[in-house]
Amino acid sequence: MIQCLYKKIPRATDEFMRTHRRGARLKREVSFVWAIMTVWSAFALFLRLTAAKANAGDKGSDMSLTGHIHSFESFGTVDGPGIRFVVFMQGCPMRCLYCHNPDTWAAGAGTEYTSEDVASRVLKYKNYFTGGGGITVSGGEPMLQAEFVRELFTLLKAKGIHTALDTSGIMFSAENPRAFDGLLEVTDLVLLDIKHIDDGEHKKLTGHSNKNILAFAEYLARINKPVWIRHVLVPGITDDDGCLSRLKAFISPLSNIRKVEVLPYHTMGEVKYKKLGMPYALEGVRPPEPDRIKNAREILSIK
Repeated sequence: MIQCLYKKIPRATDEFMRTHRRGARLKREVSFVWAIMTVWSAFALFLRLTAAKANAGDKGSDMSLTGHIHSFESFGTVDGPGIRFVVFMQGCPMRCLYCHNPDTWAAGAGTEYTSEDVASRVLKYKNYFTGGGGITVSGGEPMLQAEFVRELFTLLKAKGIHTALDTSGIMFSAENPRAFDGLLEVTDLVLLDIKHIDDGEHKKLTGHSNKNILAFAEYLARINKPVWIRHVLVPGITDDDGCLSRLKAFISPLSNIRKVEVLPYHTMGEVKYKKLGMPYALEGVRPPEPDRIKNAREILSIK
């Protein structure tokens, strides 16, 4: 019996060892398969994430920027050449004493539109843009929403529409002069409002220095961007022969100036201040006399 038992022990041991080796081999095979599955799952997840990111990018490129707009004017004739569609943007850092649109000052107010919405509105009037007409974006201060305006101008220039930017230039900085190059590349004409040539008087009139504005004028000359200078003539403030002569001396060397417009001060905006419950700083100031308007235009005329 003991001999029989001794004979069975080696066989059992051999069977155990064979079973153990098969188990170890199976365990290695299972581990290998598991590793393959883990790598494949990670790769599949990477592919899904990459595809999702690409789709998001595609959707983003199709999306149009939005801007805050105060109002529109369909047949403008005083904001650039020809007949123009004028967009009045919302928001302005300046507080010009003679501003006739104080309701455009608050940034973020107004109505929100996409650039495609506005482009679609403009294109309805394309056949009326005679005499070199097109679109003018004014304000408020349009350079506060420069990326929106850039996208809008890009859409419209692709349709052959002339673009004009009516700005004070207050957003320009000599420390970063190329910040608005993207916008200027799709702008055919800049209407630059120089409020006052004297820095101290400019601060009294607008609440800001004119240094950035004058630097912007010089930068526009360096890149040879066509400009119309606009200057509001206000009795007792800007209607001064000495200041007008200084302004003429500043703009005379700028070879990109195509036109200088003297805009007579008016009181049509005074009623808005009353509606808004705001004091009107120039109450009692009357529009300039015709001879003073003629005088200013003669001083500021360019050849």
